Amino acid sequence: MKQFLITAAGVFAGLVLFLVGVPFLLIAMAAGAARPDATPARAVLALDLRNPLSDQDPSNPLAAFGRRSMSVMSVIETLRQAESDGKVKAVLVRLPEGGMEPAQADELRLAFKHFQAAGKPIFAHSQGLYPSGVVTATYMLGASTGNLWMQPGASFQVTGLASEDVFFKRLFDKYGVKADYEQRYEFKNAVNPYLHADYTAAHKAATLAWMGSVYRTGLTTAALDRKKNPAALQAAIEAGPYLAEDAAKLGLIDKVGQVKEAETAVLAGAGDGAKLVDFGDYMRANHDRSTGSGPAIAVIEGEGAIVTGKNGARNPFSGGATIYSDDMSKAIYDAVEDDNVKAIVLRVSSPGGSDTASEQILAAVRAAKAAKKPVVVSMGTYAASGGYWISSQASAIVAQPTTLTGSIGVYGGKFALGPALAKYGVDVRETSVGGPYAGAFGMGQEFSEADRAAFAGWMDQIYTNFVVRVAEGRRLPEARVREIAKGRVWTGAQARQLGLVDEIGGFYQAVDKAKALADLKGEVRLKRMTRQSSPFEALESALGVSATSLQTLAAAAWILGDPRAQRTLDSLVDERLRSGGKAAVLAPQPGAF
Repeated sequence: MKQFLITAAGVFAGLVLFLVGVPFLLIAMAAGAARPDATPARAVLALDLRNPLSDQDPSNPLAAFGRRSMSVMSVIETLRQAESDGKVKAVLVRLPEGGMEPAQADELRLAFKHFQAAGKPIFAHSQGLYPSGVVTATYMLGASTGNLWMQPGASFQVTGLASEDVFFKRLFDKYGVKADYEQRYEFKNAVNPYLHADYTAAHKAATLAWMGSVYRTGLTTAALDRKKNPAALQAAIEAGPYLAEDAAKLGLIDKVGQVKEAETAVLAGAGDGAKLVDFGDYMRANHDRSTGSGPAIAVIEGEGAIVTGKNGARNPFSGGATIYSDDMSKAIYDAVEDDNVKAIVLRVSSPGGSDTASEQILAAVRAAKAAKKPVVVSMGTYAASGGYWISSQASAIVAQPTTLTGSIGVYGGKFALGPALAKYGVDVRETSVGGPYAGAFGMGQEFSEADRAAFAGWMDQIYTNFVVRVAEGRRLPEARVREIAKGRVWTGAQARQLGLVDEIGGFYQAVDKAKALADLKGEVRLKRMTRQSSPFEALESALGVSATSLQTLAAAAWILGDPRAQRTLDSLVDERLRSGGKAAVLAPQPGAF
């Protein structure tokens, strides 16, 4: 009887969920699951970059409902497939009006160049370039095509980069809030806006250094692609802003025309009967992830903040990304135990996070090397602080010239709100048992001298651990690492000069490096080791119901006669059967440019 009641309750809950909220989800999933039309004999892929890109596809399939864009990795992989597809004749790219993440633009540029080297053109169209974000990166990407169009009368405002930080120190002083933080060291400036009313000399110098590196890299690359003198291009850029027509006269763009005219031009070049095909549709129709057998290079991906634990899909519809240390380390150990895997490419795009989570992942990297399986890190937009921690002892590190990396440092602390709250009649009182440090992080007051000494000593130990790991991994004297560390962010180009990075390049350059280190010849299979949640698992977690209840949804879908819901839920069942007091090592991320 008890089991019957439990089952009945599950059935009832499933029916209620289905009738109230699930139909919308099912229809959307069914629409997304519909197989795209076959690629026409002459196709031009339409790639729209106007929505922000992630570095990697989300591990949770339901996250797609919270985001509208693609990932850099999916774009470059699809372009590689399209190179050898005789039906694909060209690509038409729609550029964003603001800036792109510089390292993403670098990665896409390499993919564009490789596609063009196969004898297939790329056209880029812009409806204007405005001073928002790293707009020079957007311009560089468009310039790489050699077919950069701009809408008549559109703005060409690519005059430089600017960044703003908001400082709260005077506000905190006014209301009695104390930001009580420890930093290791002066360049670990993520909490500077709480501690100061303006840039410190170190903060300003470090920001200008990496921004200058990003700016020079973008313009130098654009000049190379447009066959212009870099100094002349920079002078022309900085003399703006311009309208599209003026930019064309100065040779900054290739053509002035509406997007429809660009479409007509690229289709004409593709031949009679050519048709535009949405890039996403083509990608889904040709999605091939690591099939086959034989020698392989494992590809393990991680994007976002680094935290302990595993992905529990706690917010299944979120488009955000997180690196869970249990998941990434398990993927590495799985690759170690796979006899077909001869090397590992670890794709990292992370500003950092927990030092303990980072150390867990680094231990797996060391285990892979001990098993004679080289580990090559491919750095994305960021691989800083904790992101560099997990990369530091890899067999080799490959980064884009504008990747933000390094930030070898640590910070931690608290906000003491007691005095501020007291002004409004709110009193904070603390009760604790145990040692005197037990209440160190209470918000009522600042650290006592004893608490601060204990906390500072702990921070020093974490910083030393970080430095030692970098020194060992990069084969640098510890004193040299301490000299270039201090929490400072470097671009990939700067890090290469300092010995923190081995090569400048993208994902496929990292694959080539892994092949060389593993002494592999010819084409090598890429095998994804990063686990993707099935739609069934994600939906079960999202709804908080049991497998019994979800099976009830399938029955209800059949009863109600919705064929799209039937197909979707059938696929979910199929997937289910297949699937069977911290310190922060976070890099300061650029704010609004």
